[in-house]
Amino acid sequence: MVRSAFVEPARTAAALIIGNEILSGKIEEKNLAELARLLRELGIRLARVVVVPDEIDVIAREVTALSSTHDWLFTSGGVGPTHDDVTIEAVAKAFGVGVELAPEMSAMIRAHYAERCTENHLRMALVPVGASLETTDDVRWHTVRFRNVWCLPGVPEVFRLKLAVVKAHVGAAPRFVSLSVYTKMDEGDLKPLLDRVVAAFPGVDVGSYPKWHDPLYKTKITFDGRDEAQVRAAHDSFVATLPPGEPQPLE
Repeated sequence: MVRSAFVEPARTAAALIIGNEILSGKIEEKNLAELARLLRELGIRLARVVVVPDEIDVIAREVTALSSTHDWLFTSGGVGPTHDDVTIEAVAKAFGVGVELAPEMSAMIRAHYAERCTENHLRMALVPVGASLETTDDVRWHTVRFRNVWCLPGVPEVFRLKLAVVKAHVGAAPRFVSLSVYTKMDEGDLKPLLDRVVAAFPGVDVGSYPKWHDPLYKTKITFDGRDEAQVRAAHDSFVATLPPGEPQPLE
């Protein structure tokens, strides 16, 4: 019997992807995987993802729901200077506050654009009243956070830059442990073996991922959790049930 050390439940997060261009397929969404990988590294479980159009009421409704049911909410998109950039106003509406120009952000925008700066550029300095402006030594451009909601840009290059700020301020918890097994068995044959390990180790997240036309393996099995002893025990228990010649030695 494998004894488990007490591990506090993982903090949870939700992602709110905002943009008509995502829903219409004009732009390929590229930020979610980057966010998920960072949260995994920090020991935070990404539990829900919602995609919405550029509509203040819709965004505000989702912000209210997701921020109240998760430890963190990360929005992506809608923080630029154009008519369809309404995320800041929507977050403010969700919490019943107004919006204002942040002096620090306004100053940086004015310095950056100099004589070309317009009122439209300054829209990028709008924040919900009472918001925190997060930075690091390396990332001086402010990232807007209101309570547990991080307002991140939709442009992938800038989104990735801002994740460094998130990492610095959110803080790490006990990390997830992940082990993998590659087999040449298909999922139909694997199911009874997987059912047994899932029943025996309810605290371990077991995943099965088939792959087509790969000469090395047919199905990848993963074992994830924050209790390393349990994850390894689930992995080893599953491997012990495999027929001779399995698993495939890919890792």
